[in-house]
Amino acid sequence: MIFNLFKNKEKRASELASYEKAKKALEEKKPNDKMILAEQDTTPPEVLYYLAEDKSSDIRLKVAANANPPIQADKILANDEDEEVKHELTSKIARLFPDINEDGKAEICEKALEMIEVLANDQLPSVRKILAEELKSSNSIPKHIALKLATDQVPAVSAAILEYSPLLSDADLKEIIAATTLSGALEAIAKRNILSGDVCEVIAQTLEIPAVTNMLANKNAQIREETLDSIIEEAQNQDITQWHEPLAKRPNLSIRAMKRIATFVASSLVEVMITDNHLDQDQGEELLVRVRERISDETPDSDDKRTLAEQASDLYERGVIDDEFIQNAIKNKQRELVIQALILMSKLPDQSVRTMITKKKGNLVVALAWKAGLSMRTALQMQSDLAHVPPTEFINAKNGVDYPFSNQQLEYDIALFE
Repeated sequence: MIFNLFKNKEKRASELASYEKAKKALEEKKPNDKMILAEQDTTPPEVLYYLAEDKSSDIRLKVAANANPPIQADKILANDEDEEVKHELTSKIARLFPDINEDGKAEICEKALEMIEVLANDQLPSVRKILAEELKSSNSIPKHIALKLATDQVPAVSAAILEYSPLLSDADLKEIIAATTLSGALEAIAKRNILSGDVCEVIAQTLEIPAVTNMLANKNAQIREETLDSIIEEAQNQDITQWHEPLAKRPNLSIRAMKRIATFVASSLVEVMITDNHLDQDQGEELLVRVRERISDETPDSDDKRTLAEQASDLYERGVIDDEFIQNAIKNKQRELVIQALILMSKLPDQSVRTMITKKKGNLVVALAWKAGLSMRTALQMQSDLAHVPPTEFINAKNGVDYPFSNQQLEYDIALFE
């Protein structure tokens, strides 16, 4: 257990005397002897308190792993200059807390919580990551600590809590989804073991490809029929191939949904739908007829077999891509070509550009257009016809033609995705 060195005034004098006596004896000890004392659970607390400040990081590491030092010793170790010592302390505190709480030892539990609070605010992401991993499934920690870790700006910290914590309600998850710009946050939420229809709907509305992919692959995600319909429509209209397989493999698909999916996914995936859903011969044949009709209607690609990325790169190098080019490409629904062009023009990562578009946030689309060197007029078209930004998020031009934000604000929005 975690021992409090100075519990009351009556024992203070005697404990101080014990500490001074132990300190004098320890000063004469050899490193190996101190190492043995540091790791034994029978070592007096005042001795462990002294060893918490030993110049040897190996000895401090042993104290950090020991379950019996006083809270003052753990507080010292929480600020240790050695990262490994802090890691060991974090793992110990997080492991001890559930057992302490179950034992109902209020004073000890309070001290453990105090340490958890300190570690959750540690400057080292590695410390916060260990804490999040250890506590991700706990329902005993205060909710504000779970929320703090869930909204940490380091994905390696937040992901574990977002995916596993039982303390996060649907309201919490929806608020995080609406507010976060952190890459990977939505993907972690989409993998939760329990994912309600309301949360699924909010994830689907973001159109964030990796997150929706994870949600579709999550067999416990309670995706409503209308939510699935909107995903199917986007997958078809925007040719989001990443969603094809998880859509086809969703459990308990309705016949209506399967008929729609069969019009755009590979024939092999249609075969999977037929098998997984145990369709009878007539139903299966109807889906395969749709596939054959689609294939017969498709015209072969042009002789130019280059990918859209290669085509965009060639056009960019030739100086062809400008406002007029982007506006025409959007008008012609050449979504992927526009995205590839924006990647080249903005010099932002592929996933960053896609996320800024699929977030459906007017300020992000405007910042992307600005970063790509495009006019505000093009930014307006990008909002309405490329990103489908809702009216409440739409950003209008200043004076009809100018960007409404300062360069500093635009740089800030871009920095979140660089």
